Amino acid sequence: MPIILKLNKQKFLYSVYNITTILKKINFFWKRSQVPNQEPIQISRIDKLIIFLICIVISIISSYKLLLVPFLQSSVVFTWSVSFFEVLITCLLLILISRKENPNINSRQILLIISLLLIVQAVKNIFGSGLSPLSIIVPPALIISQGMGTITALSWVSIASISWPDQIFNINSNLLVITMICACIVSVLGGKIRSRAQLLQLSIFVPIGAFISQLIFVPNVENSLLDKQEFFYSNGQIFSDSLLLAIIMLITILFIPIFESIFGLLTKARLLELADKEKPLIRRLSIEAPGTFEHTLLICGLAEEATRMIGGDIDLIKTGSLYHDVGKLHAPKWFIENQDGSKNPHDEIDDPLKSAKVLQAHVDEGLKFARKNRLPKPIANFIPEHQGTLKMGYFLNKAEEKNLNFNENDFRYKGPIPQSKETAILMLADGCEAALRAMDINASDFEAQETISKIIISRKLDGQLDDSNLTKGEIFLIKKSFLNVWKRIRHRRIQYPTTKNNTFS
Repeated sequence: MPIILKLNKQKFLYSVYNITTILKKINFFWKRSQVPNQEPIQISRIDKLIIFLICIVISIISSYKLLLVPFLQSSVVFTWSVSFFEVLITCLLLILISRKENPNINSRQILLIISLLLIVQAVKNIFGSGLSPLSIIVPPALIISQGMGTITALSWVSIASISWPDQIFNINSNLLVITMICACIVSVLGGKIRSRAQLLQLSIFVPIGAFISQLIFVPNVENSLLDKQEFFYSNGQIFSDSLLLAIIMLITILFIPIFESIFGLLTKARLLELADKEKPLIRRLSIEAPGTFEHTLLICGLAEEATRMIGGDIDLIKTGSLYHDVGKLHAPKWFIENQDGSKNPHDEIDDPLKSAKVLQAHVDEGLKFARKNRLPKPIANFIPEHQGTLKMGYFLNKAEEKNLNFNENDFRYKGPIPQSKETAILMLADGCEAALRAMDINASDFEAQETISKIIISRKLDGQLDDSNLTKGEIFLIKKSFLNVWKRIRHRRIQYPTTKNNTFS
């Protein structure tokens, strides 16, 4: 009996332990979810007014048919008012969701989202139930998911699918469900697709899936493969619906690069194209500033691993890392990594203030290069934010040794400090890379960890990470990832025996 009681007590304690562990995990994730996100960028009043007016137009288009009755009664006006404000509120909610998901979204991109909704609502009015909802809702979802994110695209799809200006009794309910499913699939996959080829595959497989789904779930529909009268303008002819969807999706894919240029969209495919090392600006960096280029590649490895550890945008930081020091092209030899050891221009001018201006110039010139090469703003942000408002310590000490009359701000970069986790990681990687590379190959992991911690703590105490929203847990993971990368790149090579014909490898 005592043994049974003891076993029951152990089971009870084990159950309590499991429950406590679960509650601790829930509490951890809850606290993490409450960490303030990056503040959205400010939108001018005139842009806000234009966006609001478009939302009003959408609300009118979506509800005006309720007023087209022989006699206006109070009940009709009330129904119209409810419908009008319902659409208006959903439009404003869509804007809030888009800004929450992507704080860097600008007024042009918000205008794109709202304009697509306006076009869709207008098309619904013009064609009514004569045009398949597949062709109306799915293609815009691809554009939004590629440029603004999955959650924004799903929100847009929900609003566009629910809000119909006319009665939808003539549209099969199963077809609407298929449309919603296809649009959601496009929204989810569109936010993850990383190449144009994958987009083409999506434009083929989604219409095929819609075709098969209609065959199975939409009863009593026409299934003629060709109708010259209404080959595209049809709702219910399965082949026509699917073919029209495929054609519009292919046209959408062709226009995505134009949308990227006009509205400043930053798609995964665009990031990978910019990360091509044969791009003119990157190629110039590798030829004219080879030391800076090598430094950039090492930072890329550190930053990419750290971003992967915390679940950040790997493609963004990989591309941003490649362009963060392009400003050094204006004077490569003024930076130690590009010097051959013969002479240092800073020693020749022997003026710490002028040297500090040269260092600041690599940020200013980098932004000019970014504008000239039409780099997207999220990539250009890496150029000033990776330096933040850090001190130029070497030249500050030189000025103190010479007893010069100066202001400390003369030896600080202009900033701004990192405004995102990715730019903050790049700042930390930039500081740690030089220190880790300078360490002895026989240095212990503990020594490397201490070096990394000192640099990160100094950045934090200086206020450089205040706007990045990096949590303590994420900073710990960043330290760990930097150490792991250092352990990989510091490996030794064995000394091979040499012979006359050097056949050993």
